[in-house]
Amino acid sequence: MTLNKIGLKSRESGIISKKLNDLLANYQVFYMNSRGFHWNIKGNKFFELHAKFEELYNDSLIKIDEIAERILTLGCTPIHTYSDYMTIATIAEAKNITNGDNATKEIIKGFEVLLPIERDLLSISGKHDDEGTNSLMSDYIREQEKLIWMFSAYLSN
Repeated sequence: MTLNKIGLKSRESGIISKKLNDLLANYQVFYMNSRGFHWNIKGNKFFELHAKFEELYNDSLIKIDEIAERILTLGCTPIHTYSDYMTIATIAEAKNITNGDNATKEIIKGFEVLLPIERDLLSISGKHDDEGTNSLMSDYIREQEKLIWMFSAYLSN
């Protein structure tokens, strides 16, 4: 059994890192979608949604960096090309969406992709004593469950 520099099994860290790269790819698309919604939103909820989408893309940028750095900490390499992101990601690109309700629905759909990956990572990292990844995923899940509730409440107006 080979251990990496932080004392985790190298093989299991590789498995976790591959799943983290899946999450990273999806977050990159989620980030660009949120950024596009921020730029292109129109209508009577412009000010509210413009600010909310900015919060989302800023938060996504932080998470993207945390995920990539976690992959490096585990002794692996984060993917970093858009061609890789688009090959791996299952979140669809959202192009030229200006309607607030449609953009909000796309945000929820994005979280519906991110959350299962994060839950899977939470389970895998827990089984392999990877507290760093486990803690990160636990935080992400808690935040995103609340955001889904809030965005869903917005849509049911």
